[in-house]
Amino acid sequence: MGQSVSSAKLTTRRDCYHSQRSYSKSTVLISPMKTEEAEVIDELSDFISDLPDECLACVFQCLTPADRKRCSLVCRRWLRIEGQSRHRLSLNAQSDLHPLIPSIFSRFDAVTKLALKCDRRSVGIGDEALASISERCPNLTRLKLRACRDLTDAGMLAFAKNCRGLKKLSCGSCTFGAKGMNAVLDNCPALEELSVKRLRGIIDGAAAEPIGPGLAAASLKTICLKELYNGQCFGPLIIGARNLRSLKLFRCSGDWDKLFPLIMDQVTSVIEIHMERIQVSDVGLEAISNSLNLEILHLVKTPECTNAGLGAVAEKCKLLRKLHIDGWKANRIGDHGLIAVAKSCSNLQELVLIGVNPTKLSLEMLASNCQNLERLALCGSDTVGDAEICCIALKCIALKKLCIKSCPISDHGMEALAIGCPNLVKVKVKKCRGVTPEGADWLRANRGSLSVNLDMGEHLDVTANDGVVQDNGDGIPPVVAGQIGAPGIASSSTARSTSFKLSGLLGGRSFMACTLRRLASSNGSSRS
Repeated sequence: MGQSVSSAKLTTRRDCYHSQRSYSKSTVLISPMKTEEAEVIDELSDFISDLPDECLACVFQCLTPADRKRCSLVCRRWLRIEGQSRHRLSLNAQSDLHPLIPSIFSRFDAVTKLALKCDRRSVGIGDEALASISERCPNLTRLKLRACRDLTDAGMLAFAKNCRGLKKLSCGSCTFGAKGMNAVLDNCPALEELSVKRLRGIIDGAAAEPIGPGLAAASLKTICLKELYNGQCFGPLIIGARNLRSLKLFRCSGDWDKLFPLIMDQVTSVIEIHMERIQVSDVGLEAISNSLNLEILHLVKTPECTNAGLGAVAEKCKLLRKLHIDGWKANRIGDHGLIAVAKSCSNLQELVLIGVNPTKLSLEMLASNCQNLERLALCGSDTVGDAEICCIALKCIALKKLCIKSCPISDHGMEALAIGCPNLVKVKVKKCRGVTPEGADWLRANRGSLSVNLDMGEHLDVTANDGVVQDNGDGIPPVVAGQIGAPGIASSSTARSTSFKLSGLLGGRSFMACTLRRLASSNGSSRS
């Protein structure tokens, strides 16, 4: 009975639709054959017309950006729905964008994630343009600014007052200073993630204005600072962020040994610390060891850190799951530090050693005590040979992924992997001159399910990115200001957000697939 009622409603709607179309047609002579074809086309178009706007929006979100552009050209309804279903937008933020802002955001009126990127050789948008955008996007939750060098503290203040719900701010190569940053922290109490790179407006030296803590300190969970002349002016913000979970410092000048004791005395919820090419020593590591909830630690090219500092962290931070060390060939971290990790950090799942020289002694301890070790990378080590690989093959039962780069191993080490590491699924060997293609082929033949990747490159450079999976940016393709009138100005939503919306509205893709199959079958039956 439910089906008959719905069928009646659909029939009534179709009749109304047909009556409207027949009324609007001009009076012309049409042959019977053409009339039948027109009715078939009308019936097929009815199925799309019967789809609710929300359902059609979900279809658009499953398409590529190019396909969304094409769909927006079909009719006014599709143009409107495609624009209203855009939540992520990327614009080329040159100065000629300013007069186009009203028309852009009247169409894309549901934007919550915005990226403004400008070429370094071009003149970017100014304070007035950013204020205008913030007035039309009061629900903005994410903002990315790249090379917007004409923005000042006043523009950031105007933006922050209009977008108080901002949760994530990422700015790079901008020229506003501490006042602009403090304006965001004081007016955006929901801010959770802050990423700052090359902020040119921050004054170096003792005259630098401190940044933070502000209202946002209570909600901040992630702080990432990159290439700052005076990154330590963010000290008040970091110290005041009591709920901070992740702290990442890349190439920020200053003596961080003085700041880490103050940070760790107030912030106890940190689970991830990433330090790359900053001035920190065992003093800083001693302070970090007081963060008992620490799970992820990256020490990349910090030559003043030694076995003693690593041992202090390992002794207290027993929840450590991921450890990345780039020793920069300084030989300050070796067997003693790794043995301390093996003794205390039994939950270790991922270990990356670059420019570190472990021996069979420490590797055997790690393999025996860290039974959950699943990912291991050994790069640029002079002491990792066939004996060490045999030890890993024999002891690392849970190991799933192994990466070896620029190490003195040979085909004999590869043979050991054929009978060891029962859970191993992937092996990557790069720039190890003793390993031949025949040895890799032999390993593939003896372990058919194992993926073996052999790279015979001749260059011996080793970087911190080898052997680990790095997070990419959101990768939003910029739109040229001259193309503003085009329907596809915005980038598509991510697959993650798309799946969330689909599951919430339709309960999965099966409903949509069934509808499309029904349309296809109707088309086929009508033509036959």
